[in-house]
Amino acid sequence: MLWHPRPPAAPCLYRAWLTDRGSLTHRIQTRCGAFSVRGLRLTRAKSGRDEAAYVNLNPRELALLREVLLYCGDTPVVFAHSVIPRAGLRGPWRSLSSLGNKPLGAALFADPQVKRSPLQFKKLSRRHELYRRACRILPEPPAYLWARRSVFTLRRQPILVTEVFLPGILELAN
Repeated sequence: MLWHPRPPAAPCLYRAWLTDRGSLTHRIQTRCGAFSVRGLRLTRAKSGRDEAAYVNLNPRELALLREVLLYCGDTPVVFAHSVIPRAGLRGPWRSLSSLGNKPLGAALFADPQVKRSPLQFKKLSRRHELYRRACRILPEPPAYLWARRSVFTLRRQPILVTEVFLPGILELAN
């Protein structure tokens, strides 16, 4: 279940997408004429154990879990999973629970006070819960999916954002 601090080696087709530290939303929008966000899940629930540790959350504590798909036209290109501890929802992140189909990335990168941790990377297999959640909309799930995650912090309140790259992202120019 380990996430790695280094991206995959050079021949990985997803490498340029995985390593870009700018706004993924903005990067997709510049390459896509019909960008959209479609909400899948917004609920208060327990996060994964490794996710809870990453945002200093008690594993038994509820957090806001938000899952969306980023689309280019009719093609899903990214499955995004965010964990927002409740303390942040009462503080600097309170507006995030009502984003709806607006991209989280736009809100995160709009505020210069938001800090981002180093990226972590993982090749998700069929055994990983995020792989299974991301593949629900794919007619032919691949053998694995690449993902990255990082923590965004505003006034000491963290949000964990995990982005799972779907095969459709490769249709967009790097």
